[in-house]
Amino acid sequence: CARPARRRILLEFCEPRKDENPARMRSLQDRVVLVTGGAGGIGAALCRRFGAEGAKVAVFDLDGSGAAGVAAACGGKAWSVDISDQARVVAAVAEVERDLGPVDVLVNNAGWDRAGPFLDTDKALWEKIVAINLFGPLHMHHAVLKGMSARGRGRVVNIASDAGRVGSSGESVYSACKGGLIAFSKTLAREMARKHININVVCPGPTDTALFRDFAGEGERGEKLRSALARATPFGRLRHPEDVVGAVVFLASDDAAFITGQVLSASGGLTMAG
Repeated sequence: CARPARRRILLEFCEPRKDENPARMRSLQDRVVLVTGGAGGIGAALCRRFGAEGAKVAVFDLDGSGAAGVAAACGGKAWSVDISDQARVVAAVAEVERDLGPVDVLVNNAGWDRAGPFLDTDKALWEKIVAINLFGPLHMHHAVLKGMSARGRGRVVNIASDAGRVGSSGESVYSACKGGLIAFSKTLAREMARKHININVVCPGPTDTALFRDFAGEGERGEKLRSALARATPFGRLRHPEDVVGAVVFLASDDAAFITGQVLSASGGLTMAG
């Protein structure tokens, strides 16, 4: 049996504080959360959840009308932004901070790909994939982190991909970008730690979104690929956009205040490498 003093310490450590509310993430109320690619499947689900948590959501997307629809649903505000255009990113971030306040949380979710064997692709396609999936997040970090650094606080969650961790046939350049984003995030997490800025990565597996359907293609070929991936996933299905939301919101909250430089796979067990 534990000694009385030790038992008392253990009880005090394990008992929940009376002011804790386990139903919600801590400290997202009234935080300014900027989500790129907010009009898409994962992005829209993220915006809705952050809105439900009481955050002020800035929805960035190349599809301005789609972003406006999501913003209306989550009580946020929309901007039409091409994240591959650094000047537009800088201007849009300044508008967000003027209209909503300093950005507390940045979620780099926007992405794009077109499937095909590397030897069948060309430089124009490589440049488009790199511009959106690598330079886009770099532009966003550069525009947002200056303010976070000056204030001494902030959260960044980068949506990469298991393609960047373990590779993915037909996605060579996309995989390179996502692998680069993972390495960039780890390095920046070290640089920003003393400024109390947490930078983490969530890597979704194949997700049933418009982007995946565009990647897989329509008709029999696309259905075969979707079915094969579902069978290969231990949970027996492709991931839905909502399946990644909880992990991102957790990493954006104060519940993850001591977590930085980490990579979390949300693939239903499809990949289990460390």
